[in-house]
Amino acid sequence: MNGLRVYTKPNNVVGDQKVFYSRRGNGPYYRWFYEEKANEWRASRVITADFTSHSLSMATWKAVPVALQTRLGEHYLD
Repeated sequence: MNGLRVYTKPNNVVGDQKVFYSRRGNGPYYRWFYEEKANEWRASRVITADFTSHSLSMATWKAVPVALQTRLGEHYLD
């Protein structure tokens, strides 16, 4: 996944799960959250007018749950 960056926002959780953000190259930001009922990671595109990227911190790949790593691979097909 060339050029993919994954971010977190301090204290941003839904239920017991962290919320992650992703961006590839100069593309749009996506917000990733775990939906318990569907038992999967879901993404929603972030509206940049309502979003400040300065509040994000880079996430290490080890901090990203394995199931989310898989979803990111499916989302950002090369």
